Amino acid sequence: MKMTFKKTLGMLGTAMVLGLVLAGCGNKNADNSVKKIQDKKTLVVGTSADYAPFEFPIMQNGKKKIVGYDMMIAQKIADDLGVKLKIENTEFPSLISELKNNKIDLIMAGMVSTNERKKAVAFSKSYYTVENVLLVQKKDANNFNRVSDVKGKQIGAQQTTTQESIAKSQLKGSNVVTEGVLTGLTTELSQGKLSGVVVENEIANNYIRQHPDKYAIAKVKLTTPKDQRSVNIAARKSDKALIKRVNKQITKLEKSGELDKMFKKAEDLQAKSSD
Repeated sequence: MKMTFKKTLGMLGTAMVLGLVLAGCGNKNADNSVKKIQDKKTLVVGTSADYAPFEFPIMQNGKKKIVGYDMMIAQKIADDLGVKLKIENTEFPSLISELKNNKIDLIMAGMVSTNERKKAVAFSKSYYTVENVLLVQKKDANNFNRVSDVKGKQIGAQQTTTQESIAKSQLKGSNVVTEGVLTGLTTELSQGKLSGVVVENEIANNYIRQHPDKYAIAKVKLTTPKDQRSVNIAARKSDKALIKRVNKQITKLEKSGELDKMFKKAEDLQAKSSD
C-alpha cells in the first residue's frame, strides 16, 4: 500500500507540474490584443485621409482634424473599449506595414479585403460595398463610352489599391499613372494632366457634389471583382479578440441603422467643410 500511495503522490505531483507548465504556455500565447489597448488607454487607428467621405481633413478651432465615416466608426469602437482614439495619417501604401510593425492597432481607410491582403492581415466583417467608376472632367463626360476610348490616355489610380488593379486589367491601352495620395490624382485630372481617375463610386459622387461644374462619371463600365467589393477594418492576424470586438460593434451599428446615418453625416460634414 505504501509503494502504491507514494507512486500515486508522485504521479499527481508530475501531473500538477505538467499542468502548470502547460498553463504557462497557454498564457504566453494568449490573445491579449484587447487588454493591450485598454492598458495603454488608446486605440491607434491608421488611415489615409484623402478619401472623403470615408476620411478627410478639416480645420477645427484652428487645428487640422481627421474626420469622416471611418473615423466615426473608429470612435464607436474606441468608446466600446473604454479608451481614447488616436488617428495616424499616412499614405495608403504604407498602412499594412505600419500595422504589422505594431505602430497602429487597426487600419480604417476604405480598405478592401482582397485575397492578396488577406495573406498579410486579418479583416473584420464588411461595412460597405464597393462599385468602381471612371471619374473624368465634365466636358469629357461623353468621350469615354467604351474601353477603346481610353487607348493612349493617361488614367490615374491610387497606388496599391483595387482601383490600380482594375485600371491596369480593364482599361487596356491606357497609360496608368499611380500616386500614393488620391487627391493628387484628382487635382491632376482637374488640370487636364490626366484624362480620368478610377475611383470608388461614392468617392466620385462626392467630388461631383462638391464640384458639379468640374467632374463627371464616364459611361465606360468597370467591373469590380467579387473579392474586391467589401470594405473592411484590418488588424493583425494574431489579434482575434480585437477583431471579435470590432465585428460586434459593426453588427450593432448595422442593426441600429447607425452606419447609414453616419455615412450621411460624413457626407454632410464634407460638403460643409468645402463651402
